[in-house]
Amino acid sequence: MDIYIFEPQGISFLETESTFMTNELAEALTTSQNKTKAHVRFKPTLSQQQKSPGQQQDTVLDGNFIVRYDVDRTVSGGCIQIENGYFVHYFAPEHLATIPKNVIFVIDKSGSMRGRKIQQTREALIKILGDLGARDQFNLISFSGEATQWKPQLVPASAKNVNEAKSYATGIQAQGGTNINDAILMAVQLLERANREELLPAGSVTLIILLTDGDPTAGETNPSRIQKNVQEAIDGQHSLFCLGFGFDVSYTFLEKLALDNGGLARRIYEDSDSALQLQDFYQEVANPLMTSVAFEYPSNAVEAVTQDAFRLFFKGSELVVAGKLRDQSPDVLSAKVRGQLHMENVTFVTESRVAEQEEAFRSPRYIFHSFMERLWAYLTIQQLLEQTVSTLDAEKQALEARALNLSLSYSFVTPLTSMVITKPEGQEQSQVAEKPVENENRHRNVHSGHTLFRYHSMGDRASRITGGSSADPVFSKRRGWRGQAGVFDKLYSFPTRLGPPGPLHPLHLPYPSHRTTLGPMLPDVMSRPSDTSFPDEASHDMDLRIKETTTATTHPAPIQPPSVILPLPGQSVDRLCVDLKRSQGPTNLLSDPGQGIEVTGHYETEKAHFSWIEVTFKKPQLQVRASPEHVVVTRSRRSSAYKWKKTLYSVMPGLKMTMDKAGLLLLSSPDRVTIGLLSWDGPGEGLRLLLRDTDRFSSHISGTLGQFYQDVLWEPLAAADDSKRTLKVQGHDHSATRELKLDYQEGPPGTEISCWSVEL
Repeated sequence: MDIYIFEPQGISFLETESTFMTNELAEALTTSQNKTKAHVRFKPTLSQQQKSPGQQQDTVLDGNFIVRYDVDRTVSGGCIQIENGYFVHYFAPEHLATIPKNVIFVIDKSGSMRGRKIQQTREALIKILGDLGARDQFNLISFSGEATQWKPQLVPASAKNVNEAKSYATGIQAQGGTNINDAILMAVQLLERANREELLPAGSVTLIILLTDGDPTAGETNPSRIQKNVQEAIDGQHSLFCLGFGFDVSYTFLEKLALDNGGLARRIYEDSDSALQLQDFYQEVANPLMTSVAFEYPSNAVEAVTQDAFRLFFKGSELVVAGKLRDQSPDVLSAKVRGQLHMENVTFVTESRVAEQEEAFRSPRYIFHSFMERLWAYLTIQQLLEQTVSTLDAEKQALEARALNLSLSYSFVTPLTSMVITKPEGQEQSQVAEKPVENENRHRNVHSGHTLFRYHSMGDRASRITGGSSADPVFSKRRGWRGQAGVFDKLYSFPTRLGPPGPLHPLHLPYPSHRTTLGPMLPDVMSRPSDTSFPDEASHDMDLRIKETTTATTHPAPIQPPSVILPLPGQSVDRLCVDLKRSQGPTNLLSDPGQGIEVTGHYETEKAHFSWIEVTFKKPQLQVRASPEHVVVTRSRRSSAYKWKKTLYSVMPGLKMTMDKAGLLLLSSPDRVTIGLLSWDGPGEGLRLLLRDTDRFSSHISGTLGQFYQDVLWEPLAAADDSKRTLKVQGHDHSATRELKLDYQEGPPGTEISCWSVEL
């Protein structure tokens, strides 16, 4: 693969991610970058690609390869790029203050939400409530056959109110029917009453967020009448966002409901990371920056402009407008972007010199020429398809005809076209890959239209992505951390998967697969009572004899791993085993401002393992939270979940993140301490922490474990007992004992070691 990137604005960061990369394959990956251009090359040899020598058909290159990057955003009015008579205007101003919001969460608690769905909804809602801003107001409505509001009116997002709301969310139970109509109308009435009573802060934004997993079955059940009722009630005053949980919901119903009311719809896939999907969606709308955004261009300069008015612009998103230049257009294309901030109107102005832009995009030999034209066509198609959602049949046919003509002219696969794959001559005849269609029978397929525009109407994620995975067919956008491919894939690649995509598996980097030494073996007699069968008439006596034998014979308990093993380079003792014996709740394990690393965790003394460990990096700003279930990586308010023992290889500026099939996650960089997180299956199974290259800790290291990398003094061995000695740490004495421990650092089954141990 040769991936070339050209961004006149300048490339601010670039990273790669793969689910199949190994240390050997990593040698075939090279990345080069300057201010405006980047080149990512992946060229493995044939032998590197083969799973085993001589097996050419079985390849290790089976998974995703993703490139993520973003651009410098220094011009407040955005960036206008021009090529071959077409322009594209990217708008994502920085450093704007967040507008306070009034948000009502409308949660489906019908019987179909029972089990994992309602559990994940509660989990996500609790996290979302904790992310509300101090100036926000909120309320909760839960509904089944009837709708119930948590409070009689909107309440400020104070710590007290948020904690009360979390307790309420924890108690939501699933049962009954689905009365969507009454629930949304109740939310609208709450907002209208607050507005009449002047309880909404001046200049604030009002949002309704609906989560449901099924069709309306109680109250008003006719979808068309519900859509009409809601649109008349909202009357353009509020924005409605609809989240469809799973595949039993009528997504087209929710989509129209949202689009008619200034919002967007999103499908939440049923999977282990559903709670993260809900949280990620909320983060997209959590920070409104501008309202009533309008793009203006000289009428004598442009024509056929895509959507140029947007109700809301959110932090972390990007608005994109494209169009044609007129034949006699000026030498300089100017643009104004008007909108409303919290308490004032604002106008951004920018301009672009046509000749300079044309030359810039003509010179790079690797640039896909006519890119701006294809992006204009793509956006236009998406807008036409979206307009068909809310139009009558006659107008709908005209819109579809226009979209179809553009799709055929520019070779885009859309809901109106199919991709024909022709096999080489002599093989089977040509076949048509039929697209899945979400119809009235609700087959388990994803509606594959109305993709990019929905996010341009709200603002696309600012990160630009190109890669080898198919775009999310429902919500294609240039998103940050979930890793679906974005608009650029659509412009120059055909989708190869027409069905619903599965969750993106973790990135992946291999840790050495060899393991050394065997753990301690128990005497054979220990396994026999449960393995051996006896005649019925003799079983009672035999059981007694066995019990007497095993009771009388003492066997050493299996050697257990310590809570943490600390390498101590440069000290008289090369490693220290630390056992955490007192339950301390969430604990600051390591904090090193010089390294820009902080590690916190919660150790369960009863189970003798960590229930979670969280690693936070200052540069890049990134958080890794590991639990026994999975690993969650959060960056720029976006989270991705990775399952243990799924290979991962991610390289970004200042950090490499890898996981092997043994469940070892390593976070490393050339000049930084390496942090390891391990899903340990051996004795004392659970989550484990590893440290490598600890000589790189700075003198400012602190924390429960970090203290052992400060001023440490080992006292001489005790004269009476050479298995005991005293360890002085920052003026405090710790009693250390020489003990046999199980070293978990190389994975199961572990290695028996003799280690100086301290208890904390």
